[in-house]
Order: sequence, then structure tokens, then C-alpha cells
Amino acid sequence: MSTFSDFMTIANNLSRYQTMTAADPTVAQATRYFQANISAITTPAQLVNNTRIFNYVMNAFGLGDMTYAKSLIQQVLEQGTTSSSALANKLSNPRILALAQAFNFSLNGASTTQTAAATTDVVNKYVMQTLETNEGQQNPGVQLALYFQQNASKITDGFSILADSNLLSVVQTTLDISSYTSAENIDLQAQQLDKLLSYSDFQDPRKVQDFLERFTAQYDLNNPNASSSSPGSLVTTLFDSTSSSSSSISVSLLLSMQNLKLGGA
Repeated sequence: MSTFSDFMTIANNLSRYQTMTAADPTVAQATRYFQANISAITTPAQLVNNTRIFNYVMNAFGLGDMTYAKSLIQQVLEQGTTSSSALANKLSNPRILALAQAFNFSLNGASTTQTAAATTDVVNKYVMQTLETNEGQQNPGVQLALYFQQNASKITDGFSILADSNLLSVVQTTLDISSYTSAENIDLQAQQLDKLLSYSDFQDPRKVQDFLERFTAQYDLNNPNASSSSPGSLVTTLFDSTSSSSSSISVSLLLSMQNLKLGGA
């Protein structure tokens, strides 16, 4: 099994994997508490001071590593997103912006937690984030691919990629761009991405999948031990067996071989 195979297995059966994740006892318990208590929260202060609710929400938006920043998040939620000077619009963090949009207390007041964005959507995000995290423990490449698939449609320009470390990692890997370029001027980085990418492609699920095929193949080449299965991926096996006679193998050839089915079917 390769990163591509693992990713496609999940992507092609996503609803099943989401259902299995939601049914996990730990996830189910956290969700029940969130659903039973979120409607009683009417202010940003109440949200950040309810540790179980706050942690659930933060993890749902991929901000689990920022649960310590209660004061900052409270300010974000109090200011909303309407004003260009609002903290959520100035932090250049798409996850914080998404959180502020879902819990827009400055716009919706006490009824904020009655909206679908702050209830059903948050539960769905939490389940998907948990699924991605669980897969990442086995193979970070699969986690990145799932994240990119879920968020590719939000890409509108180079800056939207540069603002999200996960999206940037996928793009850099796929296009074989050194991570050291992140130290360059951000405008120059955006211009480089503009030359290499057609952003409208990310609105097409088929083209997103094609892009992720390239990513996962390149990821396996860069990380030969990343696959969660012990025998190793077909891509890696082919690469290792031919490395003594050839300095490189094209990603397109590897993808073609990887997509072959046993028995010639």
C-alpha cells in the first residue's frame, strides 16, 4: 500500500470512514456534550471558559494547538469579521477566520450558537479533523491529502496557499518546490505560484484528485518509509529496485504503474 492507495481508499469511502470516526466512543462522548450544551452559550466569554466546549470547537477548526490562547480567541470572537480591522482579518490565519465566521457573535449576538454553522457544521468539522489526525498518526501524507481535498476549493490565489501551512506543504511537494523558499519575500512566492498553478483547477474535484495523485506519488518518493503498511508501497519498491541503474523515475511513470491492477484486470 502507498500513500496514494491509502488516501484513495479513504476518499472513495469517505462517508463510511466519517461514520466510523463519529461512532468512536471518545468522539461520540465529546459530540454529545457539545450538542447538549452549545445552545446555552451566548457570549464569547462563555465559550472560551467552558473547557470541553472550547476544546471541541478549537479542534474542529484545526486549532487544537492554540487552546492556551483563550484571551486571543475571545477577542477574535468578540470582534467578528465585518470590520477590516477585526483581529480575525488581520491575523492571516484562515482557520481562525473560519472560526470567527462560524461564531460571529458581533453579528448574531446571543443566537450565534443556534446557527447551523455553529452546530451541525462544527460537528462535521470535528469528525473530519479527527479522521485526518488519526490517519496522520499512520501516514502524514494521507492526512495532508485529505486536508487538501477538503480545502482546495478555497484556494483563489497564491496568498491563500501561503497562509495555510498544510496547503503549502502539499503544493511544494507536488511541484518539487523547496521548503526553503518560504524564507523568501512573500510577494515573490505568490508570483511563483501564480506562474505554476491554474487556481480554477481547484474548483474541479477531478482535477483536485489528479493533483493529489501527483502529490502522493511525490510524497512517497520523498518519504520512502511513510506508508502505513509494512510491505511498502509499489511506488517505493519500484524506485528502490531501479535506483542502482537509474538516477530518477518520472512521477507519471510511477503513477501509471501504481494504477495497474494485479492479474492484468
